[in-house]
Amino acid sequence: MGTHAETPGAPSGPRRLKPYQLSIAIGSFMAVFIAVSGVLPLITEWHTDSPIHREVFGGIPGPLKLAFYTVIPVLVLWGSFRFADRIRNWERGAPDRRLTTAKNAKRRLADFRAGVYMRTLLRDSAAGLMHSMIYFGFLVLLGVTTVLEIDHQVPESLKFLHGDVYRGYVLVGDLAGLVFTAGVVWAIVRRYVQRPYRIRIKSKPEHAVILVTLLAIGLTGFGSEMFRIAESSASGTNMDHEKWSFIGYPLAQTVDGLAPRTLELWHQGWWIAHVLTFVVFLAILPITMLRHIFTSPLNMYLRDRERPKGAMKAMPNLTETALESFGASVVEDFTWKQLLDTDACTMCGRCTSVCPAHATGKPLDPREIVLKTGEVMAATAAHAPGGKVSPPLGTDSEITIGANSLFERITAEEIWSCTSCKACDEICPVNIEILDKILDMRRYLSLMESNFPAELGNAYRAMENQGNPWGMNQGDRAAWAKDLDVTVLDPGSPLTHEYLYWVGCAGSFDDKNKKVTQAMAKLLKRAGIDVAILGPSEMCTGDSARRSGNEYLFQMLATPNVEMLNGMGVRKIITQCPHCFNTLKNEYPQLGGNYEVVHHTQLLEDLIASGRLDMSNASLDDRITYHDSCYLGRHNDVYLAPRKVVGSIKGIQVVEMPRNGTKGMCCGAGGARMWMEENVGVKVNDERAREAIATGATRVATACPFCYIMLDDGVKGAGKDESQVKVGDIAIHVLEAIENGERSASALAAPLSQRKFSK
Repeated sequence: MGTHAETPGAPSGPRRLKPYQLSIAIGSFMAVFIAVSGVLPLITEWHTDSPIHREVFGGIPGPLKLAFYTVIPVLVLWGSFRFADRIRNWERGAPDRRLTTAKNAKRRLADFRAGVYMRTLLRDSAAGLMHSMIYFGFLVLLGVTTVLEIDHQVPESLKFLHGDVYRGYVLVGDLAGLVFTAGVVWAIVRRYVQRPYRIRIKSKPEHAVILVTLLAIGLTGFGSEMFRIAESSASGTNMDHEKWSFIGYPLAQTVDGLAPRTLELWHQGWWIAHVLTFVVFLAILPITMLRHIFTSPLNMYLRDRERPKGAMKAMPNLTETALESFGASVVEDFTWKQLLDTDACTMCGRCTSVCPAHATGKPLDPREIVLKTGEVMAATAAHAPGGKVSPPLGTDSEITIGANSLFERITAEEIWSCTSCKACDEICPVNIEILDKILDMRRYLSLMESNFPAELGNAYRAMENQGNPWGMNQGDRAAWAKDLDVTVLDPGSPLTHEYLYWVGCAGSFDDKNKKVTQAMAKLLKRAGIDVAILGPSEMCTGDSARRSGNEYLFQMLATPNVEMLNGMGVRKIITQCPHCFNTLKNEYPQLGGNYEVVHHTQLLEDLIASGRLDMSNASLDDRITYHDSCYLGRHNDVYLAPRKVVGSIKGIQVVEMPRNGTKGMCCGAGGARMWMEENVGVKVNDERAREAIATGATRVATACPFCYIMLDDGVKGAGKDESQVKVGDIAIHVLEAIENGERSASALAAPLSQRKFSK
């Protein structure tokens, strides 16, 4: 889309209309069309003789008509140029392939419809309904006005707005006006009376201007209607058909008895006020957040991208590339789609409301990341093609941006507070990709500035020197399997087993998670699954390095892993760590590693459903809650498999935490936060642990080694020991249930003389 996509010196092909030129072309067409539509009726003088109709400019003198058809086209044209300026700023961004293809066209249209129909906003029923009332009410009112204008333009034989059609038209118009005005009043009450946190912390003067303008459009419309009906009635016209105007007609009765001339002046005054409010609307449309009326549906349409949902943007081989800068530090380092995001933002604050870092007192506010990027983009618009200055964003006067640097407004503390949980992206009603921006800026801080938390440096050195962030001896990777019948492959040996079991660093070295690995190995053996492990040959996948911006270290770890796996002929991999799962499945293909990767909860679900893993007697007398892993859930959309596995255990009561599924709360360890200290605010894992305990559960099921560690620590920190609340991976709970069921069955099968009875 942007100029960055053009190759210098390449032969020029047929000239294509650039996006900003398209904006101007559309605006010019609309302006000319409106102007011509004002002149045409003056020439033709077409009108209808039906007693049940409405003259478009009934009671409005010629000079006011001329002003209307002069000012409105000028403002439309002005707005198109202002939008063009914004598009020029998007073009500063790097290329980002968002092509519409036969494969994604249907999905894109569905995303677009979701935006236009307000489906994503309705996730919050109150706010969604309020926005829908304003949005659809306004659209219907615009349609009502357009229909009236069309009827005004066509010859007498083609006019349709009379008789019963007109009565229905009036009814629809008043209903739309009522819904629209009620929605605006609701929005005012919500923002300035109810004041929910996510809205209160970001209310700006421009929001008041927008709401007052919209309210004025609704009220002046009814005022104009009221005096139009009253004026016509006073002049002797039978207005009984206007009774279908269930708001305008009763209001007109309240001024019945005033002199016709007085009513005429009042009608003209309200009409002028109505037009002026619409003029103000057109004037502020491209320079306030109102522009999201256009940019948000466009952003939703462009949601689909070529890389998987859980994958970061690919980077070239850092040992061979000629690039001199990595990551994002200036506006031009983002893609044009990332810059479009800043204009699509509705400032609703949903991203802020679900951010675990923000909720626990950290300096990160995802909404601010988007808005601050937009502020820098607007303030440095001289860098845009043509040097066009963008319309103002309503930036606070005390904010100064002296250079084209994202870090003029965004601090390193904000960037490092992120857990990469993706909750902000998931809940955004207009599909803004916030996490990508944060991770791109982390790449710059890590690779170019070496500006990362000191404790993260310890993890980097451990990954570089020992091949794992725990800093443990690689020779001990298979120590957990000492007393188990598990095949450890020699380095470079071809894989002849059905699956490679990728244990992961936590499953190999962390004492808690060694138990998970052992439990899973036993379950796989019970199910007859043929697996082998790499043991000392397995190195960290590099997830923590990549999520913290250290792409160089990621490639140093991932490249030999890919070469080894490809050399061994690996095709199918089982993982128990969602971070390994995501990296192997979604990011190793960027390096030439294409494998069929399955998370252990997905495999367990399949084994249970097929009967290969016998759960017929598996039972636990417990109340259990499941914690969604961010990298299994939001990054890869795996929500049902773990729940089905848990649900297969007899005797248990499954309870959900208030925040679950797509709205689940992070444990606090993602995005390499596992290796960083948490010194500001409340610890994320403590907050999540309190939520789990509040369910009354006696067991907490996890599907991620990091989640296991964090929640177990949080539960114990809350004063609950294992006898009260047992935290464990799903594999642990399943194995315990099976073994418990076997013990019960064995006890029942024993002779009466051998059974133990309680007194």
